[in-house]
Order: sequence, then C-alpha cells, then structure tokens
Amino acid sequence: MSKKIKELQDIANIMRRDVLKMTNAAGNGHPTSCLSCAEIMACLYFNEMKYDFTNPENKNNDEFIFSKGHAAPILYSALFRAGAIKDDLMSLRKIDSNLEGHPIPRSLSWVKVATGSLGQGLSNGIGFAMAARLQGRKYRTYVLMGDSEMAEGSVWEAIQLASYYELNNLTAIIDVNSLGQRGKTMLGWNTKEYKKRLESFGWNTKVVDGHNIKKILKALKKAKSSEKPFAIIAKTVKGKGVSFLENKEGWHGKALNDSELIKALQEIKESPMPLVNIVKPEEINFEFRNEQMMKNDYSIGEEISTREAYGKALGKLCLSSNKNIVIDSEVSNSTYAEEVKKTSEKQFIEAYIAEQNMIGISLGLSKKGFNVYASSFSSFLSRAFDQLRMSSISSGKFTVCGSHCGVSIGEDGASQMGLEDISMFRSLIGSSVFYPTDAVSTQKIVKMCENLGGIKYIRTTRGKTKIIYKNDENFELGEFKVLKESKKDKIVLVGAGITMQECLKANEELKNNKIETAVVDLYCIKPFNSKKFIDFVKKHGNKIIIVEDHYREGGIGEMLLYEIKNSGIELKHLFVKEIPHSGKPQELLEKFGIDSKTIVKTALGWKR
Repeated sequence: MSKKIKELQDIANIMRRDVLKMTNAAGNGHPTSCLSCAEIMACLYFNEMKYDFTNPENKNNDEFIFSKGHAAPILYSALFRAGAIKDDLMSLRKIDSNLEGHPIPRSLSWVKVATGSLGQGLSNGIGFAMAARLQGRKYRTYVLMGDSEMAEGSVWEAIQLASYYELNNLTAIIDVNSLGQRGKTMLGWNTKEYKKRLESFGWNTKVVDGHNIKKILKALKKAKSSEKPFAIIAKTVKGKGVSFLENKEGWHGKALNDSELIKALQEIKESPMPLVNIVKPEEINFEFRNEQMMKNDYSIGEEISTREAYGKALGKLCLSSNKNIVIDSEVSNSTYAEEVKKTSEKQFIEAYIAEQNMIGISLGLSKKGFNVYASSFSSFLSRAFDQLRMSSISSGKFTVCGSHCGVSIGEDGASQMGLEDISMFRSLIGSSVFYPTDAVSTQKIVKMCENLGGIKYIRTTRGKTKIIYKNDENFELGEFKVLKESKKDKIVLVGAGITMQECLKANEELKNNKIETAVVDLYCIKPFNSKKFIDFVKKHGNKIIIVEDHYREGGIGEMLLYEIKNSGIELKHLFVKEIPHSGKPQELLEKFGIDSKTIVKTALGWKR
C-alpha cells in the first residue's frame, strides 16, 4: 500500500471514530450513513479537491455539496480534520452549536446550501457548475448523493439538464450502500442498473468499490478528463468498519450507546492524523460589470400586461449588468423572460419543464454571486415548494416571477390558474411578495428586487392592464400607493394587480351612487407597513373592502386581517371561493365575485 493510500485510509478511519463519538455524545444522528462514505470523503477533502481551507469565501475553491445531508457528522469531521473549522465535534446537535443535525449555511460558511431534504443537491451543483463557466473559473463541483435519493424525480431533472449543457466540471458521487431508512433501496446494490440509467441520460460513469481508495482516486482522475458530466457509482456498505453495524437494517438514524461505542471503536484502527497538503486553487479574477439601467418609457392609459413589462424590464436589467441571470421553465414566450435573449442571450438559461430543478439551480447560481430571476406560470411553482423552502433555509437570494395568476387568465381553466401562490411565498421566512398593477410598477419592482435579500416573488398578470403611474413614480419595500382619496371617504377599496383595475372602476361607479371611496394599490404584500395603513384607513371611513384574485387561505385578505387586528377597522373580503372554470377573463371575474360590480354591491350593502 502506497503512503498516500495508507494516509487516506487512516483519515477515513479517523473520521469514522469521530462520527461514532459525536453521535454518541449527541444521543442521535446517522452514524451508519457516515461510515459508508468515509473513504469517499477522505479522497475528496484530503487529495482531490483544491481549496483554501482558511477561506471558505475563496471564489475559486472547488465546491462540495453534501446532498445526503443526514450524514452531516462526517462532513463536520472532514472540515475539522482539514483545519477549516475549529468547532468542538462533541457539540454536535446541541442548541448552541454550529454543527446542526443537517448542514445549513447559517451555521457554517463552508456549507453553501442547506441539505437534508433529499434530491436537491445535484440541482444546486448545476448552478455552481454553470456559474464557473459564466465567470471563467476552473473550480469543479462535487455532489455526494445517497442511493435512496435517486428515487426523487428532481434528481433526474438535474441529471438530464446537466447532460444537455455538457457540464463536464460537475461530478456526482453516488453512495450505493443499498439500505435506506426502513430497509432496502429500490435498486439495492445493482450498480449496473445505475450505470445504465445514468449513461442513457448522457453521463459518463464509473462503478467502483467505494471503500477502495485506489479505485476512488482513479475514478476521480477520470472524471476530470471527461467531456460530459461524470458520475462515480460507489458500491459501499452501510455501517462499514463495525461488524455489528455492517449492512444491518434497523440502525438508520440511531447512535451507539456507551457500551456499543467502546465495542465499535475497538474494531476501527486508531491512528494519528497524517500531515496532508491541501492544494490551493488557481486564482482567477472575475468582476461583474455594473452600469445604469436604461428604463422603458410608458404612457398613462397605455395598455400592456405586467408579464410583458416584466420581460422588458429584465432585458434592460441584463444589459446593465452581467450579474443578472434569467432562468425559465420553457414558458419564456408567455412569461416574456425571452426578452433577455434579444440583448443578452448568454444571460438566459432554459431549464425546460422542470420547475424543481429550476429553483435548485437558481439557488446555486445565487450562491456564486449572481442575481437570478426565475420564471414560470404561478400555478406550476407549487410543485417546487420544497426547493423554495430549502432555498429559504439556505439564506438564498433570488427572484421568482409567477405569471398567469388567478382566474383572470381566462379560457385555459383551473389547472393553469395560480390561486395559492401568494400563500406559498408569504410562508417563506424572510421573503418579499409583490403584485404590480401596471408596467411602470412592474419595472420598478424588478429593479428593486436586484438589491433585496431573501426570496422575492413577483406576481404578474396575463391580460393587458392600463398604466396608471408616471415613469418617475417611486416604489418602496413594504409600502402601498393611494390612488384615490377624499375627505368624505366612507370605505377604502384595496386591490392589487388585476383587481386594482376593478377597484378603480368601482370607485367611479360608487361616486355615481354618492359614496366616496379611497383606493389603495397594495403592490407589496410582504413586508407590509401596517401602522401607516391603519392610520390611513382610520381617516377614510374605517372600513375596508379587499378584493383579490386568489383563494382566501394565505392571501392578501388574511394578511390584512392579521395586520389590522385589534384596530377596530371593519373588513369585507372578496376572493375566489371555489374551483374556477374556463371562460373569458371578465366573465370569470364577475362569476367569482371579484369584479367592480361585486365591489359596488358589497359597498352599497354595507350599513353605514
């Protein structure tokens, strides 16, 4: 055995001992899932990857994504043994520890994306790999996956797109230990089937013994010369190194007790930590270009859909900076994201009909410094909610646009009508939610999102709406716009997007009935300046009619009810109450009671 191979094997066993002690101290964890990938981790962190272990923010470091995040203890051990972190490994899972049960960026800067919800790491890795190309950097991205997560559809979304874009700087390593949480995985140790499936998707592959250091190193070397994305299919044993754990069911997620720990440590050779030389990456500099964004000039009264205004704003935004990237799920001619192709084609990424993968890639790109704008129909974003949730946990910073929202899209029918999207995005911690009414507000909100943190959501309308704002109008986070008001107001009409237009029509009709109303455009749903809003309503009748093209649950009305609680303000809520139907947009607004006629009827029927 060569010195290098012996040293890497010693490191693998050192990490095995660390893991068993850490999980024993914590009283829980997933030690057997760690033991199966010890040799893989040793080869990656102490021989293969180039990184500055003193600087996790070095933009040229090779990137590692631990997609099987439940095996976090061995990642922490690798970082500790490499000198990258100084944390007490025995603090694993404690309330004041950085070493959480699953990796999360909040705790460790070496962790770029949160993992633990299986099937997402490879999508994040595509984002990293694409960023390397866009910035001309030479770092490679490695994603360690568990065999259980290979059952996730999002994994195969990622596999096919990585092949399409020929991401030869991306290597996936699959830890095929054959055991999942409750027993055998779908394919068990059938590595030939993994190989066949991956190669059918256009990847180069290599099946190896995942505990043979020499063969792992050889496969990693082969990956670097591949012209395609490369998958190492590593046949391993869950619980490797401890006889009473090896390939035994019923141990997933269980730590050893004290007597079991003593017995296990007797089976794993104890060695001093070898002195290893971790190679630093080649320094390649890349600077984003930033210029003043050119604005579109719109005229009041002109009709243009907010989805089209979104695309036009993106075109100008991408011209102003190569930091901005647009990604779409094969509906860019409807979301108008394709406008970017006309001016900055390299800043557009086609993700095809794979919304989960699109969001995962968006997170990866954003973590490498890009301002990402991802778009699809609002109704289709719900399938990517877990990716959005994990992006929020990862402190992600990117913008999502959902077009074709609500019943106002018309004849396409219920399956295409996003009526849950506001609720979904409001539920994300630290998110911002916008619903612009016209082209001017859309353009300003798109620009605002460029510099906002967190996950941002822009809801756009399919049909054309009249421009109501001047081009120099200012829009701020958390605010709202007062479009109509008088000293005689009895009710405040509140709308956003398509219903804002209905509120303006209702305002005129109510004037004819001798009822003065204020009209508020609630373009920013989250965050919301409730104090300012309450003060305004109290001076304008102390009554609200809120109308929205959304289901009741989690929408604007429920948000307002919470924000004005204990204020003494009365509120009437108009929303979509049932599964909608096909029809013309105005017919549907009327049928489901969110049109100007219903607003007027509600106002007239309100005892004053």
